[in-house]
Amino acid sequence: MQEVTIKGWENDELCVALTGDIDLGNAEEFYQEVTAAYAKTPANVCFACDGLNFIDSTTLGTFVKIMKAVKADGFGVRLVGLQPKIKKLFLICGLDAVMEIA
Repeated sequence: MQEVTIKGWENDELCVALTGDIDLGNAEEFYQEVTAAYAKTPANVCFACDGLNFIDSTTLGTFVKIMKAVKADGFGVRLVGLQPKIKKLFLICGLDAVMEIA
């Protein structure tokens, strides 16, 4: 999936770069790629969202699903480089209370 690039582990975090659009059409593939990488070596997860242009409600739900799995193992999720319009969606939904949004 070209929108998801598993960068590997840096500073005890799984680093994932997101680009383009992630929506109903590819959200399940996004989930599968991230959880497969996470399962290899569970750790905090950092999503680099500099190139992410669009998400929909399905994608928000997918982030929550990933976050729940990660938190169940005692780790956290961090999103960096969000465009203001996408960051606003996370804030409106109150997700900044359960994951770090920088």
